[in-house]
Amino acid sequence: MKVRLMLAVCVIALAACAGGPVSPDWQIDAYSALGRYTSAYLNGNRRLAEGDFARARSELARTGRFDQVARAELVRCGVQAASLEYDGCPGFVALTKDADGIGAAELAYAAFLNGQPYDFALLPQHYQAVFGGGKAALVSIEAPLPRLIAAGVLLRSGHLAPSDIELAIDTASAQGWRRPLLAWLGVLALDADKRGDLEAAARARHRSELVAGRR
Repeated sequence: MKVRLMLAVCVIALAACAGGPVSPDWQIDAYSALGRYTSAYLNGNRRLAEGDFARARSELARTGRFDQVARAELVRCGVQAASLEYDGCPGFVALTKDADGIGAAELAYAAFLNGQPYDFALLPQHYQAVFGGGKAALVSIEAPLPRLIAAGVLLRSGHLAPSDIELAIDTASAQGWRRPLLAWLGVLALDADKRGDLEAAARARHRSELVAGRR
């Protein structure tokens, strides 16, 4: 269960691995749409993202399994957290009222994203070192999307180190992910304002204008 959740959060088709049995159409279509949703959302195309997520959710709903749809909702919630958009994962929460099949790993991950108490041992492996009470740095998470999700969670909880703001910016920039890059540049500008570094704040805002196409 935990491995499947980790792969879903990373937007990897769970049953599309080479050498296994042929995946059913709904599975291929759902995870393809989920991947397109993630790309469109991070690139700042909300309308396209919403359409792709609706398609992914529809394909998963064909199975009649709440847990499949719940994992898609967690993907959406994680992508939003990477972009510093927090809404409490309402799609996931609504499903938990009826879904006996949603496991402890999914519930822990949802709590993690929402800043609620959780069992860190149930989180995907790449989060455990950072959030399990150790001293591992955010940079230890190699995959860019999980790293940004972790940074978003740390920022929300007030535990993000100042140097990690730059790391989040560099991560989003390297991927060309407009939405999270703009969000994190905004965080950098506000942090610079608080420190009285007006020059750094201005640089961050000028860079935001470039990303947004206003320069």
